[in-house]
Amino acid sequence: MGFSALAIVGPTASGKSGLALSLVEALESSGQPAEIINADAMQLYRGMDIGTAKLPKNQRRGIEHHLIDAIEPSAEMTAAEYSKLAIDTANEIRVRGKLPVFVGGSMFYLAAALDYFDFAPTDKEIRDQLESQAEVVGNLEMHNQLARLDPESGKKIHSNNVRKVIRALEVIQITGLPFVSTLPDPEYLVPTLTIGIDVDRDVLKPRIADRVAGMWSQGLIDEAGRLLEGKTLLSKTARAAIGYQQVFQQISGELDEASAIQDTIRLTNRYARRQMSWFKRDRRTHWLPDSPELLQSALERIRLGV
Repeated sequence: MGFSALAIVGPTASGKSGLALSLVEALESSGQPAEIINADAMQLYRGMDIGTAKLPKNQRRGIEHHLIDAIEPSAEMTAAEYSKLAIDTANEIRVRGKLPVFVGGSMFYLAAALDYFDFAPTDKEIRDQLESQAEVVGNLEMHNQLARLDPESGKKIHSNNVRKVIRALEVIQITGLPFVSTLPDPEYLVPTLTIGIDVDRDVLKPRIADRVAGMWSQGLIDEAGRLLEGKTLLSKTARAAIGYQQVFQQISGELDEASAIQDTIRLTNRYARRQMSWFKRDRRTHWLPDSPELLQSALERIRLGV
């Protein structure tokens, strides 16, 4: 096998978890045991199960999954922190003679886990100042600032992604350089095979709609209620997670159920487009069409190696 790590990527609802389980089973039967490492930022949180489409333990087919339920919903985890956890976990899996299989759609986390990454500097004082400013002037004005200082980043980062906008402005203030210039060209830490699932938008959109509607029918409101009743406040990331933010608004009376569901579907579709835009830029990824032959195509790709 010409690689030391496998990654399964693609947009939300593309079938990454199912493919990963089948691949691990097939690898095991051929004499190459493997274990899965979660690369979905929201599945790191304990108690956030339904809204993150977290695979229940009884559906994991006895396959070891790492970095699921790793932190409390009150905690934050940076990409740098995730990088260390993921790299250490992958190394430990390899020491035991198994193949680490990264599965998820959190773009920056995957890059942090798979690639050499010289993280841009941080400054808490500058970050706090920018966050306070954002509360006063709003997301759009913060994005306007970014667009003036770094037009390329302004095009790539959506104005609604205020955390990413603030992060870019923070790096610009510290370094005096455009945010994008501080991000290195991708280079794998170890030989890695990355397989992407390519799903037609006309197929993906109804899948997303069905998944979101299913979250409400499976009890997302009760799950969100338990999170709100917890002993500690939810972190900004957990509170703003797509689906949870909308159901929190439903609980508070800001949205009715139909509006909460539709808003979640809309935002999830937009996120899926961003995922594909990010992943498609990486020419190292081998894209396979979503079809009944997906598993066999992936196994053939694995046989060929990197």
